[in-house]
Amino acid sequence: MTEVNAAVTHSVAMVNALTVGMSPTMAMGSQYQHIAYNVGMAMMNQVFAQQQANISHQAASVVNLLQTYR
Repeated sequence: MTEVNAAVTHSVAMVNALTVGMSPTMAMGSQYQHIAYNVGMAMMNQVFAQQQANISHQAASVVNLLQTYR
């Protein structure tokens, strides 16, 4: 076997420690991004539902008004 420089061994050990140490942080960051995306989609769905309800309400009001004047 060939002898490995101590600096190379230390560098590899530090990269491995950094990767393992950052895993929880990366996981939480990913989770927060997913939560933000899902909250945004829920808000968009709520706005769409409100718009559709307003259209239905307006149509029902027009029908009621037309039936009143007939």
